[in-house]
Amino acid sequence: MRIIGIGILAFFLYYLQQQLYRRRWNKSLYVTLQFQKTSLFEGEESRLYEVIENRKKLPLPMLKVKFQTSRNLEFTDIQGSRVTDYFYRNDVFDVGGGEKITRTLQFTGKKRGYYKINGIDLVGADLFLSCELLESREANQYIYVYPKPFKSREFMLSLRQLNGEVLAKRHLLEDPFEYRGIREYQPYDDIRTVNWKATARMEDLMVNERNYTALKSIRIFLNIEDTGILKKEEAVEASIRIAAGAAEYFLKQGMAVECCCNGRDVLDGTYMQVSSGAGYAQMEQINRSLARIDADKETYSFGGCFREKLWKEGAGSMTLFVAPNAYEEFVGLLTEYNAQGKDFVWFFPVSEKDSPVLPQELKKNIRVIPVGK
Repeated sequence: MRIIGIGILAFFLYYLQQQLYRRRWNKSLYVTLQFQKTSLFEGEESRLYEVIENRKKLPLPMLKVKFQTSRNLEFTDIQGSRVTDYFYRNDVFDVGGGEKITRTLQFTGKKRGYYKINGIDLVGADLFLSCELLESREANQYIYVYPKPFKSREFMLSLRQLNGEVLAKRHLLEDPFEYRGIREYQPYDDIRTVNWKATARMEDLMVNERNYTALKSIRIFLNIEDTGILKKEEAVEASIRIAAGAAEYFLKQGMAVECCCNGRDVLDGTYMQVSSGAGYAQMEQINRSLARIDADKETYSFGGCFREKLWKEGAGSMTLFVAPNAYEEFVGLLTEYNAQGKDFVWFFPVSEKDSPVLPQELKKNIRVIPVGK
């Protein structure tokens, strides 16, 4: 009789704790995922913090935390993980009452992109691990992996050469708002440049000597449209890095940079247009826009997006094209642009094993940039 009573009591306690866990296991339970920083460059390492805080006295003998993210974030510790089209993580914790646990997951951004963790799945259990208790929560964590700026020897030489041309052309443009001094009047000077205060002081005609202005902006047009049967994924990614490298170089020279691309944004599907600007914030905006380009999606027609914009070139600006494909429509557009007397350079990234056929009419404008490992 006593054994039966003990059995009934044990069953009652078992049932009671099971019902308690069903109602209370996820109360005052806080689980967060937090990237150490919201951006990094290709090849750089960062961390993802997994924080579990149980603010109630009821312990959790088993808590599984599951989430998925891109396989292009390569985690160092893959125990409890599975990699297919995505990276699937499944961590198991034993969380006491009032306990906080922080786990640090180190990873490397292997490929340019914009990556999210949309949700977390929680799986709890009672004291006897006899049932699984499920809940899904939002995470809303994201990280940008910026393209690593391209910096090969041939490319940097081309940029320095272009920078030299920019410095040479700046002396053709006077800045009406900047003065570098005064000098004596010469017969060819405009009477409007006379500095009357200086003239009165010197008792001789003196004129303002204006400073020269640099080019207003560098325009970078990135065309990743690929009409071939075999897609040039390596060359496309290299093109994006070249655009990033050129933007970084000219922004460091103190110039304004505009950047456009016909690839689709992973967030809203639009093509990329970053208006002209200068400084660190401009480079951040360009990097974020380049990271969000989805090279796997069909691109917009380059001419359809930018034909009108090309012909609205501002005075004193220089135009750079970056494209890994010399298809007929694009070559025709640049030939027409060249015939209008427009000054431009086309960076043409090619794999070291390829021998591209260059359009003769544009050969003087093309800079072939070997890419590859």
